[in-house]
Amino acid sequence: MAVQPRARTIVLTLCSALLATTAATLPARAEAPAAAKSWEVRGPHGSPTAVVALDPADGSPTLAVRRAGRTVLEPSPVGLVTEQSDFSEGLTLTGRSDRTVVEHYTVPTGKSHKRDVRMTESRFRFRTADGARIDLLTRVAADGVAYRYVLPDDHGDVVREASAFTFPTTTEPVISAYRRDNELPFVRYQSAAAVPAGTYSMQALFKTDGGYALVAESDLNGSYAGSHLTHTAGSPTFGVSPWNDEPIQVSGSLTTPWRAVITGDLATVSESTFTDDLAPKSRVRDTSWIKPGPALWTWLAGGKEAGQSLEAQKKYVDYAAERNWPYEVVDAGWYFKPDEWEVIDPNWQTENWMPELVRYGKERGVEIQVWLHYSLLTDPVEREKWLSTLERWGVKGVKIDFMDSESQERMRWYDDVLAATAKHHLLVNFHGSTIPKGIQRTWPHVMTLEGVGGEEKRNNTAAQLASLPFTRNVIGSMDFTPGAFHRPYRPNVNSDAGELGLTVLYESGIQNLAGTPESYEARPQARRYLEQLPSGWEETRLLTGDPGRSAVLARRAADGRWFIGGTFAGAAQNVDVPMRLGSGKWLVETVTDGPSGLVREPHVVRGGATLTVPVVADGGFAALACRWSPGRTSCDR
Repeated sequence: MAVQPRARTIVLTLCSALLATTAATLPARAEAPAAAKSWEVRGPHGSPTAVVALDPADGSPTLAVRRAGRTVLEPSPVGLVTEQSDFSEGLTLTGRSDRTVVEHYTVPTGKSHKRDVRMTESRFRFRTADGARIDLLTRVAADGVAYRYVLPDDHGDVVREASAFTFPTTTEPVISAYRRDNELPFVRYQSAAAVPAGTYSMQALFKTDGGYALVAESDLNGSYAGSHLTHTAGSPTFGVSPWNDEPIQVSGSLTTPWRAVITGDLATVSESTFTDDLAPKSRVRDTSWIKPGPALWTWLAGGKEAGQSLEAQKKYVDYAAERNWPYEVVDAGWYFKPDEWEVIDPNWQTENWMPELVRYGKERGVEIQVWLHYSLLTDPVEREKWLSTLERWGVKGVKIDFMDSESQERMRWYDDVLAATAKHHLLVNFHGSTIPKGIQRTWPHVMTLEGVGGEEKRNNTAAQLASLPFTRNVIGSMDFTPGAFHRPYRPNVNSDAGELGLTVLYESGIQNLAGTPESYEARPQARRYLEQLPSGWEETRLLTGDPGRSAVLARRAADGRWFIGGTFAGAAQNVDVPMRLGSGKWLVETVTDGPSGLVREPHVVRGGATLTVPVVADGGFAALACRWSPGRTSCDR
C-alpha cells in the first residue's frame, strides 16, 4: 500500500528524532585537523629536498629538509618579527617563482680554486593579514639547503628572528659553546636533547638519519649582525639569535644573511663550498696581486722581543727564503717606539725599521705581513693613514686582531676595512674575529681568519683536532697556525707526525707556520715536507674520518701531487686509509713517528686501495703522493 503524504511526514519525523536521540548517546567525533599547506623545492639530481609549509591553524611558516627519503631537518620555524610587523605567523602565500642559479667562479684560497655552482631557487611571497609583505628565498644544491628573508618595504628594526633548526631526536651534535671570538672547543653529544642549555656557535655539525648536517651562515655584512644558536636543555631545537639579542637596525628594504644547512655524507659536508657558493660575487676586480702561500710566523717563535727587533726579523726572513716560503709575518711590537709602548705615527718612517725589513725581504723573495690592533683602523682618517703608509712601504698584508664582536656595528666596520684593504692591495688575516661566512668569495684578498682556538692555546685536545675538519674548517680558511713543534702545550706533543699533518689537514690561504727555525732543523723530515707545501689547492677529498675521533684529508696541488694529513684521538693503532686519489699506481711517502724521530717511508699503491699507516696515541701522520713510474723513489718537486 502506498504511503500517503501525511503518513510519510510522520515517518520521517520519527526517524529524525530517533537519529538525534542516538547521536546524543554517542561520544562526539573530533574534527580532523586541516592538512598543512606545503611546497617542495628540489635541486639537481641527488640533492636534498626542502619543504616549505604553512600551519593552517595559525599561518606560521616552517621549513624541513629531507634527503634520500629520510629526515635531515624536521619542520622548523622560519620568520622575522619587526617593530611594525610579525612575520612569524598569520601568513598567506600570495605567489611563488622559481629559477635555476648557475655560476662559475674562481678563488685564490679554499678547498679548490675553481667552483661550479648549480642551485634551484624558489621565492615564496607571503603577506600578513594587514598586507605586510615578506619573501622567503630558498636555494637547494647538491650539498645543501639555504634560506633568507627579503623585506621589500620598511617595517622598522628587526626585533627577533623566529628561525630555528629542529632535528630528529636521534641526532648526534658536534657543537661548540658560543663566545665572541669563536674559539671554544667542539664537543660531541649522544643526542640533541643532551646538549646543555646555552648559546652555541653558528657552525654546528649534526649526524641525522638522513646524513650529516652542518648549520652555517653566509653573506653576512653590515646590514645585519652575526648570529649564534640558542638551545634549551632536553629540546631537539636550536634557535637563531643575532648578537646579544640586539635589534637589527633597518632603514628601507632588507635582505638578511643566508641560513644554511650543508648536508650529505661526511665527505660531502667536509668537501663542500656551499657557504662560498651562496655569497655575492667578488668585489675585487683585479685579483692578480692576491697570492696565498706558507708563511713563517714569528710570534710563537720569538714573541714581543722578536717583534721589536730588526735583526731578529732579518734572521727569520733568511730562514723563510731558504725554505722557499713566500711570506714572513711580524706580530705585535713592531710599531711601538723603541723601549716604549707608545705607538708611532705611521707617517714618521724614520721612527720605524719596517721599511728596511720590507726591502731586505724583497731582495730575498720574501714578502712581509704585519700585525695591527683593530682599534688603529676604527677612525676613517687614521685607517687611511695606516693602510696607505703600509702600501707605500711595500708591506704585503695585515693581520688585524681583537675585534671580538659580531655586532651590527662591528660588521659595518668589517665592510669598511675590507674595501680599504682591497684598495691598498693588502692581504688580510682576521684574528679575534668572526668566522668565514662567504667572505672569501666576496673579498678574495681575505686569506684566512682565526675564529678557532689555535696552536697558541693551552687547552686543545686530540678530540678537538679531529673535530675541526668537519666543523670550523668546512666553512672557510682557518688560521690554526700549525707547526709549533717546540710548544709543550700542543695536544699531539708526542706526535711530531701528527703536528706535521695539521699543515695539510687544516686549510688556510696563508698557512702561518708557528715553529722556530731550531725546531725545524731538529726535524729534517718535517722541514723537507714543509718546503714542498704549495700556495693553494685544486681539489680536496676526505679519505676517512669520524668527527672528534679521526680525520684524514687529501689536497691536490696544481702540479698533480696529493698532500695528505691525518689526526687521530685515542690509543696507538694501525689505521687503514683508502687512497681515493685516482686510478693507476701512486708513490705515497708517509711521514710517521718512529722511536728516534720522524720516519719517511715510500709505498707503491693503486688508486682506491687501502694503505695501512701506524700512528701513536693521540697522533697522526703526513704523506705526499705522486704518480709512480719505474725508478721513481721520491715525490720531491
